[in-house]
Amino acid sequence: MRRIALPAALALLGFASTAYAHPKLVSASPGPNATVAKPARVELRFSEKLMPKFSGADLMMTGHGGGAHEPMKVAAAVGVAGDGRTLVVTPKSPLGAGRYSVAWHVVSTDTHRVAGNFAFAVK
Repeated sequence: MRRIALPAALALLGFASTAYAHPKLVSASPGPNATVAKPARVELRFSEKLMPKFSGADLMMTGHGGGAHEPMKVAAAVGVAGDGRTLVVTPKSPLGAGRYSVAWHVVSTDTHRVAGNFAFAVK
């Protein structure tokens, strides 16, 4: 009986740790603190599949021409790509030179909301 109980207990522990994992930002394009030419979109890749209904992002312009100003929200479409793990922010018009911030929030199947933000610049 002991031979069966130990492997079963270890399997349950492994399942429990997997079930309670939260999505983590794996990569972003443009990346945090990057300076890039005008990107057509911002992509955020996560470690787990996302629930599109509960995941989103805000793209804000925070500076222009070397100076800071009040953050201005950039009109953009936001959705989850076909892979289920990538949140895509597509601005309605090309991004001008300046500094931008992305504030994101995602939910995976564990139903816990995870949020974060980062900044990048467009030259």
